[in-house]
Amino acid sequence: MQSDFLVVANRLPVDRNVDGSTGEVTWVPSPGGLVTALKPVLESNRGAWIGWPGATDEVAAEDMPAPEDAGIHMVPVNLDAQDFAQFYEGFSNATLWPLYHDLIVHPTYDKRWWERYQQVNQRFAQAAADVAAKDATVWVQDYQLHLVPGQLRDLRDDVCIGFFLHIPFPAPELFRQLPWRRQVLEGTLGADVVGFHTQDSARNFMEALRAMDYSVQIMDDSESANYLRGARLPEGAHVVGTVALESGRQVKVGVFPISIDSAKVNAQANQPPVLAQASDLRARLGSPKVLIAGVDRLDYTKGIQHRLEAIEFLLDSGRLAPEDVAMVQVATPSRERLDDYQRTRQQVEAIVSRINGNHGSLGRSLIHYLHSGLPFEQIVALYAAADVMLITPLKDGMNLVAKEYVACHSDGSGALVLSEFAGAATQLVQAYLCNPHDVESIADALQLAIEDDPVNKVRRMRQMWDHLQEHDVNRWANAFLQQLREVE
Repeated sequence: MQSDFLVVANRLPVDRNVDGSTGEVTWVPSPGGLVTALKPVLESNRGAWIGWPGATDEVAAEDMPAPEDAGIHMVPVNLDAQDFAQFYEGFSNATLWPLYHDLIVHPTYDKRWWERYQQVNQRFAQAAADVAAKDATVWVQDYQLHLVPGQLRDLRDDVCIGFFLHIPFPAPELFRQLPWRRQVLEGTLGADVVGFHTQDSARNFMEALRAMDYSVQIMDDSESANYLRGARLPEGAHVVGTVALESGRQVKVGVFPISIDSAKVNAQANQPPVLAQASDLRARLGSPKVLIAGVDRLDYTKGIQHRLEAIEFLLDSGRLAPEDVAMVQVATPSRERLDDYQRTRQQVEAIVSRINGNHGSLGRSLIHYLHSGLPFEQIVALYAAADVMLITPLKDGMNLVAKEYVACHSDGSGALVLSEFAGAATQLVQAYLCNPHDVESIADALQLAIEDDPVNKVRRMRQMWDHLQEHDVNRWANAFLQQLREVE
């Protein structure tokens, strides 16, 4: 079955569950804004989604959910154990991930990983070439698949290709560390449109290209540009530059901040069962005056230990009374076989233990820490219950948790403390911003969020809510796809 519109991503939009006793395989839809935004486009365009099923054993195409049941034609690209170790855990998450997140930990540059990355990307490109109808539109997603646009163009020069990077693109002087920097850029430039969340990432990408002698035109109206704490804010035009290639082809570079289905999240937050869960949660936590929440993957980029240290600082200094506050920190397990992730877990759990030991009391912990995932309904209940959402990534492409929290507070309740290094900070400018590298900055922002004038808090939250209504996930997808449709 050939398709006119394809999404190529590292993962399929379903999770594969295997019953340990019977071996029966079931497929469960994955939550996420990308699926929500693109499913209508896929359904209306005989679309297909190409991705890894999430296991290292072989999954045949006929074993996937039927398109008439799933609403999407799904095409598996299989990874074996070595692929997973070298392509996914290795080059994607121990090379590119730390490099793109400003060297919070040092990347590993392993030639064997790079060779495997090329091979697996070629496998994804071949799958797309096989499934794409003539003149199809193909949208490639994220850092795991940088090479796919170029590889696919070599196979099928009739298709229109988009590439979107969901994580930050680093400053050129950092990107230059990558031994295979030129190959990564060349692969990405196989696309007709390359998209980023923020102005800074888009401009870093274009400056990296310019430094390597590409013909780059940056639409840089710096006199009218607006900045917030050093970050360049979104501007009216999506396309911020072009790259002219020797082949005569021109690549558009644009800024398309991803968002969420805010109406859907808000509707869920206001369902009676969810509201009841929120009320029950506060009661089980001792009905604190202030309930603080954090929801993250357990990743060294998320700054979980930094926010905990800020709370500890406020408690130790007497600026926050232990009897007045409780915190719930959900830390979903992530890439647990990598040493840096294991180290992060140890650091977080040590701080949690220290705070509870020094400031808790018999029968009452101050920090409630969960090293596990939760169903989205329970996450939404936590959002609804929380007086303050504490989001402190050291670097983040966007951070949709911030937007989900705002979506749950259309009445103006709640307060968002947000790292200035999250892409979301360039959109949710009314949040209480902080520098996560400075414990006192987080502490000051948190204290202000707790003690600020109620009228001001409501104004801030409602302005962010209004922004989300206008800039939802559908607007994001439509804006990018419109640029693809305009490719000559």
